[in-house]
Amino acid sequence: MCLITAFTLIILGVLLYTAFKLGIINRILYKVDQNTTQHGGELVAKTLKAHNVDFIFTLSGGHISPILCASENEGIRIVDVRHEVNAVFAADAVARLSGKIGVAAVTAGPGLTNTITAVKNAQMAESPILLIGGAAANLLKGRGALQDIDQMSLFKSICKHTASIRYIRDIPITLKKAMHIAQSGTPGPVFVEFPIDSLYPFHLVKREIGIKDDSKSLVQRLISLYLNNYLYSLFAGAFVEHDFNPLKPKIPQANTNEIQKAAELLSKAKKPVILIGSQATLPPTPAGDLIESLQQLNVPCFLGGMARGMLGRNSPIQFRHCRKDALKEADVVILAGTVCDFRLGYGKVLSRKSKIISVNRDKKQLTKNSDIYWKPTLAIQADPSSFVVELAKALKGFSGSQDWIEQLRAKDDAKEDANRKKALESTEIHLNPMKVLQTLDKILPDNAILVADGGDFVATAAYLMRPPTFGSWLDPGAFGTLGVGGGFALGAKLVRPESEVWIIYGDGSCGYSIAEIDTFTRHELPILSIVGNDAGWTQIARDQVVFFGSTVACELAFTDYDKVAEGFGGKGIRLDRSNDENIEEILQKAREEYAKGKSVLINCLIGKTNFREGSISV
Repeated sequence: MCLITAFTLIILGVLLYTAFKLGIINRILYKVDQNTTQHGGELVAKTLKAHNVDFIFTLSGGHISPILCASENEGIRIVDVRHEVNAVFAADAVARLSGKIGVAAVTAGPGLTNTITAVKNAQMAESPILLIGGAAANLLKGRGALQDIDQMSLFKSICKHTASIRYIRDIPITLKKAMHIAQSGTPGPVFVEFPIDSLYPFHLVKREIGIKDDSKSLVQRLISLYLNNYLYSLFAGAFVEHDFNPLKPKIPQANTNEIQKAAELLSKAKKPVILIGSQATLPPTPAGDLIESLQQLNVPCFLGGMARGMLGRNSPIQFRHCRKDALKEADVVILAGTVCDFRLGYGKVLSRKSKIISVNRDKKQLTKNSDIYWKPTLAIQADPSSFVVELAKALKGFSGSQDWIEQLRAKDDAKEDANRKKALESTEIHLNPMKVLQTLDKILPDNAILVADGGDFVATAAYLMRPPTFGSWLDPGAFGTLGVGGGFALGAKLVRPESEVWIIYGDGSCGYSIAEIDTFTRHELPILSIVGNDAGWTQIARDQVVFFGSTVACELAFTDYDKVAEGFGGKGIRLDRSNDENIEEILQKAREEYAKGKSVLINCLIGKTNFREGSISV
């Protein structure tokens, strides 16, 4: 009897599994309207709209047309670029400046492979972005369909989460989950793949599948049955009522005990220092709360990455040039979202005598290289910005040493004076890049946003220029990616249309995204660019010539980038030694053209200086 019962259960199980795989159960549970014009692209659009997505960056492709058209109907602005990598860079900038998820949608195959560098950059910069990609129909994967490759394997290692849509009804929950993951914990990119048959209406998918309703032979009838079940399973339950509301991100927070321990360490410090990294600019803590807390603590601050500009141009607690000296003397160092990677000498710049409080959302970044060069006194896996705010609350009445601040200020001011003098030196040919950048810094309005895209020229700008406010400096981050300029500027201008957005280009990096001037022009989004044109990959040449005595592969030409800009619909201006005495006047002229709604590129021919001599580019 038991054997009969077990056998019966096995048979029932096999039948149920077969019915499920063939879509028979779905055909029983859900009625599919064969005449509906609704499609999966509409579910994508409604989900994105519910998550307050304002922009989708894209380069058109048939795989994703339903998403773009439906999103436009939902009031989401579609911004098409000239290269897919810039769609992701633009989404990255939107995420950084708006605090919301950035979204890019590209077509299958080469459309997606073109985004890989930007997705990896977003991963290392901890930017929450959603990449939507087209794909071959599930039925045709691995069968030689157009642009069909294993996309999931490509993105698995560079995304927090990857998913592929199998049934249209799963679109809303799949996107909700992906966006939740992107914004939770340590933010990062997520990828959702949309097979083309999950996006188009029923009648079009049926036509493309090639179902024959008048099949005569047994084989044809079986094939038609299989295809019909596939089709009905795909559309089953697709357009029932869905919950599109966002899932709340999970953000790690420091506990009371951790805050108290940190407060005890800082309260006893004579020479404390706080290093603020990009992670401290992430939601949910308002920027104003973080700034107010730092000012209350009155501890010397060094700002890096997206945190540049947070304290304004001339904050009494911000220092820019004497970080190494400060860290040697500091008795307490707070790493608030700052990581001990190459940017901090892997931790070698930290003194063994210092008590170090490391705060980071990411467990690995929290103690990176602590097994070699440094040891945290207190390691707290938490949101750095919220931590600083709570620390300030726990230290009401505390204020850092003014003598310590004045000691560091004297060193900082001495370096500023030295830089001003060096900017007055003549170069062998063309203009002194330091003079150009200091002049640009002088005329920048308080709402300016600086997009850093280059090597030597941009590194010089990072030393000399003073971003005016929170979110006014955009650089690639730890990946050191060239080519971010056009995409970053596009996203920045859309999020802050009132801001004067400047791309600081090296002449090498300019070649990656100068075509996006066409995008700026078509979408009426004026951008200002200045190219430090020294006809070479100078940051690389600095080391290569010293070590190997050769400039091979490091030489470019003094290209007329101003004329290239005009070909894409912008205004080009040339700046060289012939107008050395009129640098400020020419920069102001560029701003006047910009105010008329024109994108402007200044091709600034520069010479070589020894300002960054000894800087290592690896």
